[in-house]
Amino acid sequence: MVDASPITAVLGPTNTGKTHRAIERMLSHDSGMIGLPLRLLAREVYDRVSTQVGEARVALVTGEEKRVPRRPDYWVCTVEAMPVDLEVDFLAIDEIQLAAHDQRGHVFTERLLLSRGRRETWFLGADTMRPLVAELVPTASIVQHPRLSRLASAGAGKLSRLPPRSAVVAFSTPQVYEIAERLRAQRGGAAVVLGALSPRTRNAQVALFQSGEVDYLVATDAIGMGLNLDVRHVAFAALRKFDGRAVRDLDPAELAQIAGRAGRHLADGTFGTVAPLSLPDGVAAAIEAHRFPPVRRLLWRSSALDMSSIDALLASLRARPRARSLRLVDDAEDTAALARLAEDPEVRARARGEEAVGLLWEVCRIPDFRKLLFESHVALLAEIYGQLSGPSEALDAGWMAARVAEIDEVGGDIDTLITRIASIRTWTYISNHARWVRDAAAWQERTRAIEDRLSDALHERLVQRFVERGGGAGRRLRAAPGARAASSARSSPGARRDEAEPPVVPEGHPFARIAALRARLAPGPAAPAPEDDRARWVEELVGAPYERFSVDVGGRIFDGERLLGQLARGPTLLLPDVRLAALEDLGAGARSRVLRRLVAFARDLVEALLAPLRSPEVRALPAAARGIVYQLEQGLGTAAARDAEEQVAELAPEGRALLAAHGIEVGERVLYVQPLLRRGALERRLALCAAWFDRGQVPACPAPGAVSMAVARGVDPKAYAAIGYPVFGTRALRADVAERVLRALASGEPAERLSGWMGCSAREAPRVAASLLG
Repeated sequence: MVDASPITAVLGPTNTGKTHRAIERMLSHDSGMIGLPLRLLAREVYDRVSTQVGEARVALVTGEEKRVPRRPDYWVCTVEAMPVDLEVDFLAIDEIQLAAHDQRGHVFTERLLLSRGRRETWFLGADTMRPLVAELVPTASIVQHPRLSRLASAGAGKLSRLPPRSAVVAFSTPQVYEIAERLRAQRGGAAVVLGALSPRTRNAQVALFQSGEVDYLVATDAIGMGLNLDVRHVAFAALRKFDGRAVRDLDPAELAQIAGRAGRHLADGTFGTVAPLSLPDGVAAAIEAHRFPPVRRLLWRSSALDMSSIDALLASLRARPRARSLRLVDDAEDTAALARLAEDPEVRARARGEEAVGLLWEVCRIPDFRKLLFESHVALLAEIYGQLSGPSEALDAGWMAARVAEIDEVGGDIDTLITRIASIRTWTYISNHARWVRDAAAWQERTRAIEDRLSDALHERLVQRFVERGGGAGRRLRAAPGARAASSARSSPGARRDEAEPPVVPEGHPFARIAALRARLAPGPAAPAPEDDRARWVEELVGAPYERFSVDVGGRIFDGERLLGQLARGPTLLLPDVRLAALEDLGAGARSRVLRRLVAFARDLVEALLAPLRSPEVRALPAAARGIVYQLEQGLGTAAARDAEEQVAELAPEGRALLAAHGIEVGERVLYVQPLLRRGALERRLALCAAWFDRGQVPACPAPGAVSMAVARGVDPKAYAAIGYPVFGTRALRADVAERVLRALASGEPAERLSGWMGCSAREAPRVAASLLG
């Protein structure tokens, strides 16, 4: 591909603001796409971008989740799931050093070599990629930014003496469990983050840590890729990991990626080891100075695949790269699955022709989330391909329902639930291929619901096992705002009266939230805990569509009858902020997530209101017409003609006709958008005005069908105009009525006879008419 547009490689250590800068740059363009290395990170960036521009303009695409609105401008994706055929102005790939990863590297290399934005492309990653980026993308400008905070070695320390806000990193699940158990006994408890956790469980565990309910986090290297945590110290409990093929030492650059989670933004951080483990000589100094050997070779696989036959496809997948700095990926899961299925005579008989081979390749690319026996995964792929290549060309609903039902069980221990979550991810991935299943949306909803139930159960098991039940250590836990006590609801009609009742913990006590969870998890009958209901409500709310929320003319945001928040003054009329209502029963992490969702709703509110001005057809209008559209946007659909004199003067007759075709009227005194004068739009305009203008300066809501209102003392005339009722004399006249009256006056009609049109008395009409004509 010819690199016609500018390419920038932003390379450097962690916490230099690379991803932040890329997001801001993307939003400065009309359209963009960013590819991220993890499903969890993609969701985090999606939340951030949608908070800035609204969910109606942002698509989220991962292997297991697709949230694509009708006309998205921005795409947030995992690197593997990027719709590479889609053209966007700006394109970015994060953590580009993963091009050297044994399993996934070829995908990142392909993006590095072939993916480009129309106007600008960014690659973000470690400085170790500098030589290969310069070689493979010679037109790229390489820039580097300093780390925002200092990262210093603290040496080795005992687990019992770790400072608060520490993350302990291990590289096997048993070791993570062992360390978390020790921290529970010694320090009151720990949150646990594993790569196998679902986003919902990971968020719940991180919320325990972020809100201060526990001061320690035990994790695998799953925390090493961009997840923002309030970690001050990272302690390595191991320096070796199983990478899918063998147990090996982590190299210094990998250790630095994880250690860099300590200290975020301007806060300094430290790293070290859990005694008696120590870092090899020179590694600590290399991490502090961010100096590591460069990456020598990247993984590669041909993107020119031959689908004429299975053998031709396998041959093209095994084609060798020409550049010496590229190495053929030789053990990719999908290629291995294809090679194994190629040995099946039935599969070979079905896979004849480009379409059938292409379908087989799609099936082979279903990830093996379970990571159990490869033969079991291949057997599942064979069954799926057999059904998809059969007469129905879709998966049998009964067969799929039976397989999914086996997973829908929230009993069992932590490892059992993790295995079930991995299994349901496979079916979520499959259900996101709409051609493979009938009623794909229903299947997606069902598999997501199962994953949510399993995730909630897993979070409960993790808290039950790794957070201290009581005693002196537990008193060090800090309660999140609004913590509530557990009740003694464990008693039931069949319970023995002489059983010891659990102690009642008063509301506000540091143990309150943990005690509530303990009461619910303890053996014996238990009433559902309010905490559980709140957690589910928050998750449903955060994932809810725009239509679930409503806003009144005062700017109050509701979920059904429940008040959630209030639109508040933001940087501009079109960018309102949100203040949460009284939600003190939620923890700090939950409140933050609800606030993010409501800010995104506020952005979508503006986007929905101004949709008539933001269609692709309107954006393609000539320059003068676009200038008028801009003026109308700033006024929520109304503008004074005198403020757009220059654009109106340049407007050709055909431009005026094009505007009129989209409901945009260019009058003598007022420019307005006819659809935005309707009742629903009027109420949304009032809500935005309530946020922007000072109290008392916002007009009352006009009665249904009202053509004018008497101007109230103290109300800002700009507020009247912003709801489509510009002020003329003593009346605020609806924009279309103002133009209609003006035309009648220009034709010689007496003002008194037009009083009915103006919605005022014959005595008041001349003053309104004089203002219109003036």
